[in-house]
Amino acid sequence: MPRLNLNRLVMFDAAARHLNFRMAACELNLTQGAVAQQVRALEEELGLKLFDRKARGLDLTQAGRTYHTRIQPALAIIDEATDALSPSSTRITLSLPPSLASKWFVSKLADFRDRHTDIELVTTASEQLSDFKTDGIDIAIRHGKPPFPGNVKHDHLSDLQLCAVCAPDYANPIQLSDFPNDLTGCTLIGDGHKYWEKMRDNGRLGKSAKIASFSHTALAIEAALAGQGIALVPDIMLDRELADGRLVVVWLDPIPQDTGYYIVYPAATKTRSTARDTVLSWLKQQKPAR
Repeated sequence: MPRLNLNRLVMFDAAARHLNFRMAACELNLTQGAVAQQVRALEEELGLKLFDRKARGLDLTQAGRTYHTRIQPALAIIDEATDALSPSSTRITLSLPPSLASKWFVSKLADFRDRHTDIELVTTASEQLSDFKTDGIDIAIRHGKPPFPGNVKHDHLSDLQLCAVCAPDYANPIQLSDFPNDLTGCTLIGDGHKYWEKMRDNGRLGKSAKIASFSHTALAIEAALAGQGIALVPDIMLDRELADGRLVVVWLDPIPQDTGYYIVYPAATKTRSTARDTVLSWLKQQKPAR
């Protein structure tokens, strides 16, 4: 038998792992049609049917399953040999929620760059938990509750402590000693997490509470800074505004939340990344003091 086309083996491997030509194509930055065509060409070359094609995806045939099991170690050896030819990448991509990026993370970037001039840290803002295999993300920070989906590890960054804040000029004329039981004269500012609404639904807030909602936490904070009302937001996003007195704390939610902020990253990678380990270590050092 003539030597097989390596590209076809790579496409077959991706399709066998995802059991879906579209997802395999996304991983390889190719079109779905190109992947399907090359896998079919491989089947013709081998004289074997590797997949059962179905309306909702693929199933490996017995021959396909056996073949995939045997070629995977060989493809891994090729990847490792190729990676070993060049030094470990110093470009690390970090994904985190947009409001956490703008209100907490951006102010810390100068410290990282001063300490680690050899590492290019690229930041992308997203609410979605990354697919580390296909999104090009090395590390993510996410709000949630472990375990997180996929073969990932996580490290705790911060508890979720909700904090009601407003501008000093907004607080002065209002009697806030019995907040949040007495909401007379108050407008509440919420975000997409609907913390105020959840308090109201649980009987911890008057049903008549007026709530102005914004899609993102950063917008709710900006509305509070503009004197539009009282925002209920995570205290991790308020360091600068509280430190310079632009916002004041009206109330801290005494009931612990069952979610928090976590550093999430793949449990296994083909090669060890010193740069990724450095970023992980630095992120853990940013854990807020309580």
